[in-house]
Amino acid sequence: MAVVLGPNRYGKAETRVVRVTRDGGTHRLKDVNVSVSLSGEMDDVHLTGDNTAVLPTDSQKNTVFAFAKKHGIASVERFGLLLARHFVDAQPTITHARVEIHEYGWRRITGGHSFVRDGGEVRTALVHAGAGSETVVSGLTDLVVLNSTGSEFHGFVQDEYTTLAPTDDRVLATAVTARWRHRGTDTDTDTAWDDSYTAARDHLLHAFAETHSLSLQQTLYEMGRRVLAERPEICEIRLSMPNRHHFLVDLEPFGLDNDNEVYFAADRPYGLIEGTVLTDDAPDAPSAFT
Repeated sequence: MAVVLGPNRYGKAETRVVRVTRDGGTHRLKDVNVSVSLSGEMDDVHLTGDNTAVLPTDSQKNTVFAFAKKHGIASVERFGLLLARHFVDAQPTITHARVEIHEYGWRRITGGHSFVRDGGEVRTALVHAGAGSETVVSGLTDLVVLNSTGSEFHGFVQDEYTTLAPTDDRVLATAVTARWRHRGTDTDTDTAWDDSYTAARDHLLHAFAETHSLSLQQTLYEMGRRVLAERPEICEIRLSMPNRHHFLVDLEPFGLDNDNEVYFAADRPYGLIEGTVLTDDAPDAPSAFT
């Protein structure tokens, strides 16, 4: 039996960068977490310890900081593309770069330089560059949404272990993680990336609110379908949606009725619904999301 080296990559994970842009008395804030992974002609470093082909992870970290100064950080997609292209173009031993960025939102309090951390979702971008191809996957995590009515769940399989009662009116709540793949990477302006993200996020929210749900799976599909129908630059979307169960509290021991008013919000265990929605002409890119 022979032992061989399989696929591998290395990089600097979670470089946290805060970029302040000062425009007179008005400041703009970008807070991002950047993870870089590089691969290429790296066999020798694993097999013999020869570091000739290795760009130190400390250099990768410093590149992130330097690019934040030189180029600024407007859209996370474009910043990721700048970094990924640089690593592939600058080092002959590096043939593929993966850059993942999470952006944390801040809202201005008052004046030009005071901010409060936004407690909402985190914007994400995942960029791959190398071998003559590039992919960009935009997305978000922890987009917490709730419908207080307009959701049913019945007609499901029941076996000897089933205790869940069918319902035609329930609270539907979830924390959406969504990632969507762009058809191309030739978007030159940060405004276009930002507009695409904002529109995709809005379509997710409106589809969630406007779908009379018979299952969270149905809602997931409608959310993905809405984004693809309205945004031609996007060809695939993957969603992960935990079912944040809300159970009616039994108030009869206290002599009180509970007409769908008081719930216990259970944090675990929870149902986890995941799925992919894509156009029938979506280009093949099996590794774009990894």
